[in-house]
Amino acid sequence: MADLIVKSKIKDSVPDLNVASEVADALNKKVQAILVEASERAKANGRRTLQARDI
Repeated sequence: MADLIVKSKIKDSVPDLNVASEVADALNKKVQAILVEASERAKANGRRTLQARDI
């Protein structure tokens, strides 16, 4: 599985909190699941292009 999340940007997004190391992995898994679901929707609609509406 490719890393889709930039770990340093997580801390930038929540500057008032510490970020546990497993947060990046959890976010990466969630984003992967969203992309898989969105790609299935695009294919089901006969498209080869993933669009924002698929998400």
